[in-house]
Amino acid sequence: MPNKPIRGEFTGRHMLFAMIGGFGIVMAVNFYMASLATSGFGGVIVQNTYVASQKFNGWLAEAERQKALGWEAGLSRGEDGHLIVSPNGVPQFALASAEIRRPLGALEASTLSFERQADGTFRSTTPLADGRWIVRLEINAAGDVWRKEQQIR
Repeated sequence: MPNKPIRGEFTGRHMLFAMIGGFGIVMAVNFYMASLATSGFGGVIVQNTYVASQKFNGWLAEAERQKALGWEAGLSRGEDGHLIVSPNGVPQFALASAEIRRPLGALEASTLSFERQADGTFRSTTPLADGRWIVRLEINAAGDVWRKEQQIR
């Protein structure tokens, strides 16, 4: 009489399918989470994490002083590639500057200067190259400094 598997018996084939299915689910979740991680926050690189941690409370106090100024500014890229800053509550005599850098990849960074336009906005003197940029805007007026960091596409 040949050895015939009994109906409902767990065989090696069942174990193979269970292993492939289990590892398949784990791999699918890992690839999904990795894609979310790489498409999100670009990260911040500091030379020394300990020194950065020691400056953290000072950065919080500076943020509170900045918030008390009541200034705001919107950032956008004009059709011609120039960076446009639309200030709100900023004094007329204020000056703007910005540092730009790529969020990922090779280090590409530069400084932008701005000219005040008749409508009260600031327009960069040079256009931005295509792609993603992180813009660190700084507005100065009579010793008061206001900063904003935003990603521009």
